[in-house]
Amino acid sequence: MDPETKKLLEETHALAKDNHQMLRSIRRGQWMSLMSTIVIWVAVLALPLYLYRQYLQPLIEQVSDTSGVATSTTSTLLGIPSFPNIQNLINSIKAIKWPSAK
Repeated sequence: MDPETKKLLEETHALAKDNHQMLRSIRRGQWMSLMSTIVIWVAVLALPLYLYRQYLQPLIEQVSDTSGVATSTTSTLLGIPSFPNIQNLINSIKAIKWPSAK
């Protein structure tokens, strides 16, 4: 093999190795991006559910218990409450003695 061909072959080999390293880096970055996107979407979708279960649901249960109106019988078509039921709920919320913030 003549020296010029050998030099071209070595340069081609070096470029191929460099190209392989760049492609691996790109694939690694895409994989990390996918994983971080999945984690973010899980957090975005799960956080409101968690906050609802922790803070809002007990408050709603407390209000529905004090209003004296059963939530299962107050709904009408498609589970939408009627106007008198909404008004009763508003009145019961106004009647609750909320602890004052100090």
